[in-house]
Amino acid sequence: MEKVLLKLLDIVACLRDPDHGCSWDLQQTLSSIVPHTLEEIYELAEAIENEDYDAVKDELGDVLFQVLILSKIAEDEEQFAFADVIENLSEKLVRRHPHIFAREKFFSIAEQQTSWEQIKRKERAKKCLDGGASQSILDGISIALPALVRAPKLQRRAASLGFDWENLEAVFSKLDEEIKELQAELGSPNGESESNKQRIEAEMGDVLLVCTNLARRLGVNSETALRKANQRFETRFRYIELQLSQQGKRVKDQDLDSLQRLWERAKRQEKRL
Repeated sequence: MEKVLLKLLDIVACLRDPDHGCSWDLQQTLSSIVPHTLEEIYELAEAIENEDYDAVKDELGDVLFQVLILSKIAEDEEQFAFADVIENLSEKLVRRHPHIFAREKFFSIAEQQTSWEQIKRKERAKKCLDGGASQSILDGISIALPALVRAPKLQRRAASLGFDWENLEAVFSKLDEEIKELQAELGSPNGESESNKQRIEAEMGDVLLVCTNLARRLGVNSETALRKANQRFETRFRYIELQLSQQGKRVKDQDLDSLQRLWERAKRQEKRL
């Protein structure tokens, strides 16, 4: 394993060699690599969801390359090296798993999760203290995360201090309230004014925020749920296109009732699979 890793590190070093390296790799910075890293992560997620294990293996390699090239760029800038990344990760894993490495005992997964959050809270407090910044329970939740991923993280942190609805009925009630507020803005006499558009956006955001909170309470991952819903939409719409194409017809020439009937047929086919 060590030999394989050293070979890979040598390859990455060659790509960044100032005299004989790849011109594209040499032009990259930490910031410029970020979009590629995000793309590789999503491609890995798709491969896992499709249970395509050859693709999972391939995409894991691509993700690993992102870690290595980012570490090499940081090393070239005299910030840190790949070895520092490994050492930092090793220390973190040991620190966050006292039941494995320090023989602490937990009697439930919930108790273990509580310990995990307490350890992370201490880590965040130390970072704030070292940096001279004020501490918030919401510290450390990256603003670069997709909104559907970040929202439940914020909500869970707030809920850990008691800022949460008592039950699902209260969440549904809040969702109804937010939808009514959105409807009220849509019916505003100001219509197309810029301020009205901004209020509509704000109310729509509130509706989505409550939806993510509902998903959290149901134990559903909002990002995964929406991604799968997108896949279902795409599959059903492609079915509609195919059925009409086989009849020599076009989607845009059909009335909505006809399209809805094909949509329902596509849903019934899904259930039979």
